Amino acid sequence: MDNNDILIRLRYALEIKNKEMAEIFNLGGVEVSVPEVIQILTKTDEDDENSNQILCTNTMLDSFLNGLITFKRGPKPGQPDVPAPTPFNRENVNNLLLKKVKIALALTTEDMIELFAGAGIRVTKGELGALLRKEGHKNYMECGDKFARNFLKGLAIRYRG
Repeated sequence: MDNNDILIRLRYALEIKNKEMAEIFNLGGVEVSVPEVIQILTKTDEDDENSNQILCTNTMLDSFLNGLITFKRGPKPGQPDVPAPTPFNRENVNNLLLKKVKIALALTTEDMIELFAGAGIRVTKGELGALLRKEGHKNYMECGDKFARNFLKGLAIRYRG
């Protein structure tokens, strides 16, 4: 699952409008206009050479998720307005998604387990804890695309009905 797909699914699940998407990007420190948001959220075929789609980089996704936290919870007192980007690689982008959406929506472990259950996946507290751990920890587990897709599907079920 690529970063553009993650944004498309997250936008759908949380019913975020294009103007709000641009605002969230800006809160995260990436200047994006509404027309650029539309280009980011446009699905295209991989064979389409004349595509106007803007590819979402890992840094853009991280900035969006940081902006989502600020958008949903407000700025953190005593911290800079724009949070520093999180260093990560392609392998743990799904783990970062779980962590930051959990923070932004103030989800508890039980809430996240319910989200997964709503999407048809059974996750234990231990597995969820392993997904949310820092990379390099002995119990860290990489979050696969299946988990990330089902997490976003569970969000859509909960927030859209």
